[in-house]
Amino acid sequence: MMKKTILFIVCLLFGLMFINAGLNKFLNYMPVPKDMPKTAMAMFGAIMQIKWLMPLVGTAEIIGGILVIIPRSRALGAVIIFPVMVGILLTVISLSSGLPMVLVLWAVLIWVIIENREKYLPMVR
Repeated sequence: MMKKTILFIVCLLFGLMFINAGLNKFLNYMPVPKDMPKTAMAMFGAIMQIKWLMPLVGTAEIIGGILVIIPRSRALGAVIIFPVMVGILLTVISLSSGLPMVLVLWAVLIWVIIENREKYLPMVR
């Protein structure tokens, strides 16, 4: 019972973080850090040139975040969040900052996937 409670709390925080990140892609309410490296600014500027990319990622973050919070749909939420997490990991590696936080997020995602592994078996058979 305790494990389920901890997993729910962790997934709630994980999901809320992704919902917040997704909403920010539409509403732009979080300020850009003033000390962001020039390489990061250049990369994000280039990404913003692809007009459909941020709305797509934001939508995936919002939907995936909601689904991860709900225990019954958590496995599907993890599948939706997975490619977003790959992008986050590659971005962080290329910028050489923020890796500890991303590794924590990956740990949560992997925990969710392991806890729901029986739901994924029909996809790999």
